[in-house]
Amino acid sequence: MPDSGYPWPIETTRLDNGLRVVVSEDRTAPAVAVNLWYDVGSRHEPTGQTGFAHLFEHLMFEGSVNVAKTEHMKLIQGAGGSLNATTNPDRTNYFETVPAEHLELALWLEADRMGGLVPALTQETLDNQRDVVKNERRQRYENVPYGDAWLRLLPLLYPPGHPYHHATIGSMADLNAADLATFQAFHQTYYAPDNAVLTVVGDATAAEVFTLAQRYFGAIPARGDIPAAPDGHTVAGTGRPAVETVTADVPAARVYVAHRTHPFGSTGYDVATVAATVLGSGRGSRLYQRLADGERLAQPDLVGAYGVDLAHAPAPVIATATARPGVSADQLAAGVAEVVDELATVPVTAAELDRAKALLSTAWWRQMSTVDGRADALGRYATQFGDPARTADRLPGWLSVTAGQIAELAADLLTPADRVTLTYLPEETR
Repeated sequence: MPDSGYPWPIETTRLDNGLRVVVSEDRTAPAVAVNLWYDVGSRHEPTGQTGFAHLFEHLMFEGSVNVAKTEHMKLIQGAGGSLNATTNPDRTNYFETVPAEHLELALWLEADRMGGLVPALTQETLDNQRDVVKNERRQRYENVPYGDAWLRLLPLLYPPGHPYHHATIGSMADLNAADLATFQAFHQTYYAPDNAVLTVVGDATAAEVFTLAQRYFGAIPARGDIPAAPDGHTVAGTGRPAVETVTADVPAARVYVAHRTHPFGSTGYDVATVAATVLGSGRGSRLYQRLADGERLAQPDLVGAYGVDLAHAPAPVIATATARPGVSADQLAAGVAEVVDELATVPVTAAELDRAKALLSTAWWRQMSTVDGRADALGRYATQFGDPARTADRLPGWLSVTAGQIAELAADLLTPADRVTLTYLPEETR
């Protein structure tokens, strides 16, 4: 397998109603992945409608004109397939992997809920799934240690009114206040063929997929006037750090140190990704070597750093560590900050750079080894950048990063003056 690039064919078309169709044929195994990206996420949500994009992820499994409630899952799983959906600030996607002979079933199901969810949406279904989402918020964010960190970091990183200021889970108040007509309007606004990319990867020809796409999606009318999300590319620096300390039912002090960098898909974010890998991926990383193995401030399995792939604003790089017994939050925060600061002053070595690139290469080819991983990547680049072939740029972008670029990024953007620090303290420390 080559060291970089995308070594499979990519063919595309656009239906008259605006649906973009991407196909990558691979006859290795008799399976196909179907992935449908809608260009709607939490960044599109207007004030008072937070959580709508994520709630629709749930509603789309609750029946449509020709498919009864829960039947979508039963039909795919009964055909030997798997399926799921996800929502993030930038998009919502729905995906199935099925034996190749069931490709038509998967496409029909996706088309039916694209064009036929609203007539089947009832108040009972809405209320049911609204309660499911509210319980998800409690279970994943509110009632687990450190679970609300992302809910707290976003407002610290992005000011009020910014499209990334709130998380995809939304607020309880907004979810409670919305009526059925508002949700129907949300679907009719964003769940349209001209706001979607259909990607199929695996044991199917482009001609076959294009024909089926026309058969099942072609009659769904285009929306034509889909509102653009607010522009979030510019975030004015305050020139002073943002700090929040939370006392909660947590087992140990934990610190998150975050900085805004560059949007996903840019050269700058490639640099940020490699920098985060040097900083906090695995036992060879700087954070682990210094704080877990060296100064023994952090618990070994609870230290790391990562970037968050946000495509329409300066995306964050986040470093985090959890204190060992007897280590104060102040000691830990100072240690994390020192390691981050040293990216600008202590050059990344050739060994560190090679290690980071090897880790990223492994992760990339792990995703590319599956038809569903490739379908998701192609859908992402087609949706966010207008060209699925740009998928081939991702690994070469990482491999071209230099130590000098990392130092420059750190000196410009990972600075104490524009740093976000979120600290959790155990309740007994009050």
